[in-house]
Amino acid sequence: MVVRVSRLSNGLRVVTDAMDTVETVSIGIWVDVGTRHEPAEINGVAHMLEHMAFKGTERRSALAIAREIEAVGGHLNAYTSREQTAYYAKVLAGDQQLALDILADILQRSVFDPVELERERQVILQEIGQAEDTPDDIVFDYFQECAYPDQAMGRPVLGRTEIIRRLDRDTVAGYLRRNYGAAGMVLVAAGKVEHEAVVAFAEGAFGGLPRKGEARTEAPRYRGGDLRKPRDLEQVHVVLGFPGLPYGHPDYYALQLLSSALGGGMSSRLFQEIREKRGLVYSIYSFVHAYSDAGLFGIYAGTGESEVTELVPVLCEEMRRLPQGFDAEEIQRARSQLKSGLLMSLESTSARAEQHAHYMLVHGRPFDPQEIVRKIDAVDAAAIARAARSVGAGALTLTALGPIGRLEEYGRVAERLAA
Repeated sequence: MVVRVSRLSNGLRVVTDAMDTVETVSIGIWVDVGTRHEPAEINGVAHMLEHMAFKGTERRSALAIAREIEAVGGHLNAYTSREQTAYYAKVLAGDQQLALDILADILQRSVFDPVELERERQVILQEIGQAEDTPDDIVFDYFQECAYPDQAMGRPVLGRTEIIRRLDRDTVAGYLRRNYGAAGMVLVAAGKVEHEAVVAFAEGAFGGLPRKGEARTEAPRYRGGDLRKPRDLEQVHVVLGFPGLPYGHPDYYALQLLSSALGGGMSSRLFQEIREKRGLVYSIYSFVHAYSDAGLFGIYAGTGESEVTELVPVLCEEMRRLPQGFDAEEIQRARSQLKSGLLMSLESTSARAEQHAHYMLVHGRPFDPQEIVRKIDAVDAAAIARAARSVGAGALTLTALGPIGRLEEYGRVAERLAA
């Protein structure tokens, strides 16, 4: 793993991770702008921009973009999150300049053709509809909204239907122009790659990017609360959540380890107690959602309409047990899961590129797996106990979707957790 970093004249950071055992390159641009940087009245514009970037430039039509990358057996993709937007490709090593040229083209010369915009608007509305039809997915949007109500961090990444219907070309193009600045972007290439060649090509290809963007965001204010949506479904989808920890917190890896031991696999407490012993669920797990300045911790469960009556008290009991800690075997098993998941991901050029990009945007340095392994190994029982107390100190966020008539009232659930 040979990682090098350079900075172009306009502030764009370039990271390469040379892997001499592969014949491919994963290469992309990550931008430190996402849903939390949107004004409320244009919620969803970051995601719409991500879609429109592939719909034609001054040099290429949407079809030409698709044909050029697929003619060399590569593929392009993108995603929007609450804090970042990514545009990336995977190609054979000899085609990396083509991938870079297309990425540079879509980020600097997209035309946002009105006909294409109307067509893509319908695609996004279909995507929103698909999410609404996927209850174990959309319940997390409701959970985010309930944890961070009336603020950017709580708004859906896909946007709201009524807003998407009225976003126009100037709004989308203006969002890119104002917020995509080179100093807040990172170009990462992982695989069979030469650092100097990438830097030299990028210096010319991305020279049109402005140095700084204008993106601003408000500090998230966790509030918690109760959000229930009755729906005619076979299952009740329940999320119990609490404030978590941001990426840079000293106990971030302790919380990750706690989550893994609690609900990270088939041997975890939640899986064994609630699925294997009681048969109350098909799917159950705990999770950590971290951000640059905030975080969430929670438990998801999908259960039957009648089983939810028994499920919630058991979940509360498991949460009350957290401050008592875990035994040595549980901790070691969770530690091994975290480390193996990390190290196995290093076999993927795409995962390595994404890890480097994330670390550069959040921490200002490339990803070092051995540093993370050391931090995971350094987590002790005291750190896990601190993480458990930090989670337990926050207000409950309870979100449910489905036939919720037998789900206990919010106040009663909160009382169970405090008992």
